[in-house]
Amino acid sequence: MGSVVRGGGPRGGRRQAKAPESQAQVTNRRAFWLAVVFLAVGALLIGRLFWVQVVWGSDLRVQAQHQRERVYDEPARRGEVVDRNGNRLAYTMQARSLTVSPMTLRKEIREQQELQMRIDGASREAIDAQIDARVEDVLRTMANEIPTMIGAEGGQSTDKEKDAEADHTRVGDVSSREILDKLRADTDYEVLVRNVDPDVAQQIASKFHGVAADRQDIRQYPNGAIGENILGKVSMDGHGQFGLEASSDAVLTGINGRSTEDVSGDGQSIPGTLRDVVPAVDGAKIELTIDLDLQTFVQQTLEQAKENSLAKDAQAVVLDAHTGEVLAMANTDTIDPNGNLEKQLAQGRDFENIAISHPFEPGSVAKIITAAAAIEEGLTDPKQVHQVPGSIDMAGITVNDAWPHGVAPYTTAGIFGKSSNVGTLQLAQQLGEDRYWDYLQRFGIGTTTGIELPNESAGLVPVREQWSGGTFANLPIGQGMSWTSLQLASVYQSLANGGERVEPRIISKVTGPDGQEVAQPAPERTRVVSEETARTVVDMFRSTFQSDPAGLQNGTAGGSELEGYQLAGKTGTAQKVNEETGAYSQSQFWITFAGIAPADDPRFVVAIMLDEPQRGPLRGGMGGQSAAPVFKEIASWLLNRENVPLSPPAEPFVLQAQ
Repeated sequence: MGSVVRGGGPRGGRRQAKAPESQAQVTNRRAFWLAVVFLAVGALLIGRLFWVQVVWGSDLRVQAQHQRERVYDEPARRGEVVDRNGNRLAYTMQARSLTVSPMTLRKEIREQQELQMRIDGASREAIDAQIDARVEDVLRTMANEIPTMIGAEGGQSTDKEKDAEADHTRVGDVSSREILDKLRADTDYEVLVRNVDPDVAQQIASKFHGVAADRQDIRQYPNGAIGENILGKVSMDGHGQFGLEASSDAVLTGINGRSTEDVSGDGQSIPGTLRDVVPAVDGAKIELTIDLDLQTFVQQTLEQAKENSLAKDAQAVVLDAHTGEVLAMANTDTIDPNGNLEKQLAQGRDFENIAISHPFEPGSVAKIITAAAAIEEGLTDPKQVHQVPGSIDMAGITVNDAWPHGVAPYTTAGIFGKSSNVGTLQLAQQLGEDRYWDYLQRFGIGTTTGIELPNESAGLVPVREQWSGGTFANLPIGQGMSWTSLQLASVYQSLANGGERVEPRIISKVTGPDGQEVAQPAPERTRVVSEETARTVVDMFRSTFQSDPAGLQNGTAGGSELEGYQLAGKTGTAQKVNEETGAYSQSQFWITFAGIAPADDPRFVVAIMLDEPQRGPLRGGMGGQSAAPVFKEIASWLLNRENVPLSPPAEPFVLQAQ
């Protein structure tokens, strides 16, 4: 057999094996790819850095600045309110509220206790078994010690009172039970106690982890319900809600300050970064015309009169006869802002100032306008005798006197001293409707007085164009129109001040935070009647206080005179409208009185209204169906306190000719 030759030629020959790469080649290739990767990463980083610094740079700088920046507000302190003698009526006290984040607090306490147990060598099983109890122990310690640290007068609990458990304490109004309930709450924010002394609050915050002492400005009303109808109150956020606090809110509030500072990541201030500092401007101080002692006396006197007479409510206004300044303005059932408001509101107490917001038909006290107009127009004088029948018909309406009588020879002084409706309407007829309307305008009837308080009513008087035939049979005797107690006092102030009406004012002075007095607009003055007429009318209305055992020369306020002093004034009884029938009631009345003390040298004007009294306003229901005894009490207190000289003797008026 022949042999086969393999290989040699290109077709049939063996393939030549590829030589393996050397170690150097492998290393070079890897280095190349690593270089490519590094270059790519470097390019990406450079691109990213370029993008961050150039494209996003300005925005990121702003964001970083905002993250470091803290803006702090500095609350302005609300201005205080004082009476005419500088006695505080309302002021702001700096305090602190103790606050926590209960869920965060319990989590952090758990972490602290667990760490401590680990340091003490406790096992995992022991930690799991004891950790809840240890957290609870810390919470109970906080709840029990915080009231003790605050003390009896250190703060006020924010919730309604709860019965304290045997193992908990209550100090003053701060209950450990309430605090413990809040520490256990599944919430992010709780106020443990409000109104805490700043130093005490700081001690508590330093001692107990997680407790913060937040600033809180507390509005204080040191006199409780006294004058609260005038002052009003502020809300929890510091804005005026009622009374002067509302009407003068912009003056009292001030302007908050602010500043900016940078802080580090752990919350520490960065030195040298404090900027944009705008100091706070505190609110202005308001001095009222009110006399706190007088306000207290008047308010207490009214409460007693309401209780004695079984009236629905009572109100009074005392003015300075010459300046028109409000010395006292009071009503019953005024709320105490320091007490439980919900409970007091349920009892019928409120923040209303009804002496300016609730008008009523004045009754016979309004007859003084007819008297002043008739004398000013020369139609009569105090001694003129009029033949006054027991009734009069005007435009189909018959008006009677309060007591039956035939034609009686009453003097002008007697018409008003005895309060004859018929005699008053006889004089009003001589005056005429147009002239009577003019005098209503002069005395400010139907318009607000301009007092610097909110919610003042203008009262109600029919405009001249709307008068019907019977309107003029009602208005001169004080029916068919409504006045507020302040308007009533203002009418009598006009005559006590020599015939010039001065708009009542309750703000005496406003002092800015810089100590400079802020000018206030002067009250408007209106010449109502001449000085001679005013003196004549005031003197003539002394007849109201005359006492005569025989009854002929007796005024409607006889028995309420004040020994040694001449007093002038007028009683009033106005029928209320029965809501069911729409007609005047025969059993529901507003009982009014307005007077001037002393009559010979006027110093004070007092206006009083009792709403539906069932008997007299003195102890045991004595004093008759009149508000004159209340006037006597207030006038006596004022004249005695001010040491006003006694009046000279004066001859009584003849009220009924013989």
